[in-house]
Amino acid sequence: MTISKDLWQSNQDLAQACLEHPFVQGIASGTLDRTKFAYYVGQDAFFLEAFARAYSIAAAKATDWEGFNSFHTLAGGVLAELKLHEGYAANWGVDLRTVEPGAATRRYTDFLLATAWGSDVSLITVAMSPCMRLYAFLGQKLADDGIPTHQYADWISTYSHPDFEQLAQNLEKLTDQYTQLTVSVESNYRYAMLCERDFFEAAWQI
Repeated sequence: MTISKDLWQSNQDLAQACLEHPFVQGIASGTLDRTKFAYYVGQDAFFLEAFARAYSIAAAKATDWEGFNSFHTLAGGVLAELKLHEGYAANWGVDLRTVEPGAATRRYTDFLLATAWGSDVSLITVAMSPCMRLYAFLGQKLADDGIPTHQYADWISTYSHPDFEQLAQNLEKLTDQYTQLTVSVESNYRYAMLCERDFFEAAWQI
C-alpha cells in the first residue's frame, strides 16, 4: 500500500463523518438551506486562494523540475475551481471581495500556509492531499446514482468528474514520491481532515 492510501485509510472515520454530515447530505438531496451554501461558497473561495498559494510555495521548494511542473499544474486546477466559485457566487448573491474568513476557515488556511512556508515539500503535500482526496470521495459517493437535477447538481458534477479524481491522484503521487511515513506526517494529515470536518460544520451552523 502506498503512503497516500495508508493515510487515507487511517482516516476513514473522518471521511465518513464528512460524508454523513448534514451539510453534505443536504447537498446530496438538494435540500440544503441556500444561506448555508452561500456562506460555504464564500469561505471556500477564501480557502482556495490559500490552497493555490500553497501549491506555488511547494513548487518553489520542489527539488526536481518534474515536481516543480506538477505543482504548477495542480495550482492551475485550483484556479479553474476558483472560476467555478465565481460563477456560484454570482448565482448565489455572494460578493467574494467582501468575504471575511470564519474561525474554522482561518484555522485551516493558517495551518496550510504555515506548513507551506515552514516545512519541506513532503509535509506540504500531506497537508494538502486530504482536501483533494476527500472532495473526490464525496463527489463520487454523491453521484453513485447519477448526477441529480437539483440546485446543487453542479457541485456534485464537479467533484465526481474524472478530471478532479485525476488531480487528486496527481497530488497523492507527489505525496508518495516525497514523503516517508512518520508521526508528524500522520498527525498533519489527520489535522487537515479534522479541518475539513470543521469547515462543513461551520457552514452548517450558519
